[in-house]
Amino acid sequence: MKMNIKFKIKGLDCANCAAELERKIQKIEGVTKVSISFMAEKMEVECDADSLEKIKKTIKKEEPDVSIDKI
Repeated sequence: MKMNIKFKIKGLDCANCAAELERKIQKIEGVTKVSISFMAEKMEVECDADSLEKIKKTIKKEEPDVSIDKI
């Protein structure tokens, strides 16, 4: 079952970092759509429930200083 989840994303250094992170998350199996707004500090993800943990791990690996909180 696909879920649409919104997060507050803090600690990204630049818009390029946000775009790169978006590309990495898009490649995760089960992720249908991802959108990161650097300026608004928001991330919206459409994914399977199983993909959520993979998304969190990818963010920690790629951007260790970034924190995400579900809205």
